[in-house]
Amino acid sequence: MSEARSVDQHAALTATWSDRPGFIGWLSSVDHKAIGRRFLVTSFTFFAAGGLLAVIMRLQLARPGGTVVGPDVYNQVFTVHGTTMMFLFAVPAMLSMAIYLVPLMVGARSIAFPRLVAFGYYMFLFGGVFLFVALIVNTGPDNGWFSYVPLAESRYSPTKRADVWAQFITFSELSTLVVSVSIASTILKLRTPGMSLDRMPLFVWAMLIVSIMIMFAMPAVMLASTELILDRLVQTRIFDPPRGGDALLWQHLFWFFGHPEVYIIFLPAQGMMSMLLSTYTKRAIIGYLALVLTLTSTAFLGFSVWAHHMFAAGIPQFGASLFTVASIMIALPTGVQIFCWIATIWNGRLVIRTPALYMLAFFVVFLIGGMTGVMLAVIPFDQQVHDTFFVVAHFHYVLIGGAVFPLLGAVHYWFPKFTGRMLSERLGTVAFVLFFIGFNAAFFPQHILGLYGMPRRIYSYAAETGWGPLNLLSTGGAGVMALGIVAYLLNVITSLRSGKAAGDNPWHAATLEWATASPPPPYNFDPIPTVGSLYPLWEPDAAAAPVIVGLRTDERQVLVTHVLDAELDHRYVLPDPSIWPFITAITVTVMFIWSIFSAWGAVYGSIPIVVALTAWTWPRRGMAPAEADRVMRPSGARKAALS
Repeated sequence: MSEARSVDQHAALTATWSDRPGFIGWLSSVDHKAIGRRFLVTSFTFFAAGGLLAVIMRLQLARPGGTVVGPDVYNQVFTVHGTTMMFLFAVPAMLSMAIYLVPLMVGARSIAFPRLVAFGYYMFLFGGVFLFVALIVNTGPDNGWFSYVPLAESRYSPTKRADVWAQFITFSELSTLVVSVSIASTILKLRTPGMSLDRMPLFVWAMLIVSIMIMFAMPAVMLASTELILDRLVQTRIFDPPRGGDALLWQHLFWFFGHPEVYIIFLPAQGMMSMLLSTYTKRAIIGYLALVLTLTSTAFLGFSVWAHHMFAAGIPQFGASLFTVASIMIALPTGVQIFCWIATIWNGRLVIRTPALYMLAFFVVFLIGGMTGVMLAVIPFDQQVHDTFFVVAHFHYVLIGGAVFPLLGAVHYWFPKFTGRMLSERLGTVAFVLFFIGFNAAFFPQHILGLYGMPRRIYSYAAETGWGPLNLLSTGGAGVMALGIVAYLLNVITSLRSGKAAGDNPWHAATLEWATASPPPPYNFDPIPTVGSLYPLWEPDAAAAPVIVGLRTDERQVLVTHVLDAELDHRYVLPDPSIWPFITAITVTVMFIWSIFSAWGAVYGSIPIVVALTAWTWPRRGMAPAEADRVMRPSGARKAALS
């Protein structure tokens, strides 16, 4: 292709794939990179808000008889803190990385169903704002992030606080569901020619498995929260025992979602760690197939362990023993992963950069969390420490060790791809050291507090208990953690303004997201890459020659390939930017909030939703379906080259 033609094609593709100008254009964006960045920034904003709530709790518990906040405010604070970290940070942050990176890793020009992803972002944003506005006006949820019944029934919670929590869950899980459908569809059908299933990066495998898990897990909690609202609003009696309901049904429905949720959070992190490990050892990951199988087996076992949260609830002993076995078995796939990672390090030469520090910390912290998880799987021990700070410590070692450490390292690693600039290694190391020391100082003492009998979810305690010194240490550690996050944020801000230019592939990594500019152009790739290896940038001779597919430059056309071998199937025209996902999200928000106060809100509130969805899906003028769906069969020679 001549240089002049290349420049003309770049200009045409940029004009076709760019967002519209102005604020309306910003709201209408369907660029997966823009939406991924918004998801990531918004989720970290909620992370900061949830962290401030955690600081309030630690200040309250730093000394016996604390008076920082009263019991009513404390109940709201710890409920909104847990709800924020689980529903507004951990899962959305992982999905945001996938929204941005998965299309680039599979060589696609966009994500599948981009308007649906935009709608998912706005539902996530509006749900989070709704939760925190409720907290500010003293209507924040106060029954814990799990909102157990019958405490959450109207008899014991007559205000709208429990309704706020239940409807927020609908916001959050609807957003997560639509995004997971888009990610799974992208991975299965938009992979570049030659990227068969055994050539997909491990992060892509992790996100495919997680997306499928979300489709099975999230409807359970959406159903439960909706039934709770019906109990409270129209007296359906589903969970209220005095009126014939079953309180344990809530626990089964919630934890059928709640425990897979843990793996939904840290399976993407395991995929990220495999990617970083391969880059910083400059070696192919050892045990690729074993790692894929362990991700898959963890997903299956994750749906078989939910009742180990209910050992103190009086479930039959035989059933509890089965959940004990499953809870211990689920540690085995993670053990296989750790041995594969150790073998990769042993086979290569690990280069210690800041992302690698977070990766090594993940190994240590997550291993401790996994070991205490196995301890909690043993019924007699679990019944002794149930609802104590031992469980709080275990929970944070698993989730911060299994999600936050990897996520901070991954953001540092892919920051050059997001922005075109490098983060400071010196300031990054300072942030890591502060966060690592602060985390362990904050949460390791809580194991001991739990063994000493300190219950969770209490807002004060007496000096005679002897819990004061360890609580003070824990509070000090939380302050050091906060300093680490401030240093990390300072690194991001200064690097955005004056960071070193990164280049296209500063880490000399092997996967396709580094095969385009940093940051990528609106259309991601031109020409569309093809691969013949798991590591196409390290083994360029194994890749097939570029395929001339005739994708038009005046339409948002993408290649659709077959699921197993990524052979060419047809081309498809994606929708243009549209304001209607934003408007639809507003109408759904109005209906959700209205229905908290009146059952008629669900009826009348559905009318503007139907109007908005009709406008959203209205056929585009001048579209030719036959042209958009024209099959492009590769020749026999091309099939051979791609295999």
